[in-house]
Amino acid sequence: MNCVAIALLLFAQIHLLHGACYRWILIPGETHCQDRVDKTWHPIGSEWRNSRCQDCSCGECCDAYMTPRKIPDDCMMEFDREECKYKVFKKNDRTQSCPILVSVGK
Repeated sequence: MNCVAIALLLFAQIHLLHGACYRWILIPGETHCQDRVDKTWHPIGSEWRNSRCQDCSCGECCDAYMTPRKIPDDCMMEFDREECKYKVFKKNDRTQSCPILVSVGK
């Protein structure tokens, strides 16, 4: 019965998870793979970051950043593509940072 309760508890949490990764199948014998976003080729076993701020290896790419899900009401967020992260700051003063109360991802 404990297993059923744990399974139900985990199932109830699925909405909190956000698919931050995707995978693809490699063909046996391949020496290189192609990034699905940038269309660049990489040797098997290598790792790279693509233009969508995803950390990749041959067969998988995952978001390289945390996504804020809850911030104070007087704050706003903006994604910085150069740093691959969200910046959270006061709505009336961009120089004043705000805390991230809840986030998902890496």
